[in-house]
Amino acid sequence: MKRIFSATINSLHGLIYGFRTEAALREEIVILAAAVLIAIFLAPNLAWYVAMIGVLLTVLAVEFLNTAIEKLSDHVTPEHHIAIGRIKDFGSAAVFCGLCLAGLVWLAALAVRCGLF
Repeated sequence: MKRIFSATINSLHGLIYGFRTEAALREEIVILAAAVLIAIFLAPNLAWYVAMIGVLLTVLAVEFLNTAIEKLSDHVTPEHHIAIGRIKDFGSAAVFCGLCLAGLVWLAALAVRCGLF
């Protein structure tokens, strides 16, 4: 039980630090908070609601991993390095893919809600 409590505290510290220091994380957390309310009215049913919020949580998780990669890369070598730049680009591409998936899920929910499917 102590390990679970410690892991939860560490996770909360990460969430708070990320919110305070990273604009992208701050934006995505605010969007997630708004989406929790908006999806209540937009989601065609409970399964869609879970998918719509779940995909945004996944985007947030990928953004946290991308941020961790960037912070670690900057710690390893603060000066510009071509290979590390590519690694950061891979992380950014992962976030982009997640955002595209989130957009598709939300558009599909909207289409179902509007009776297009």
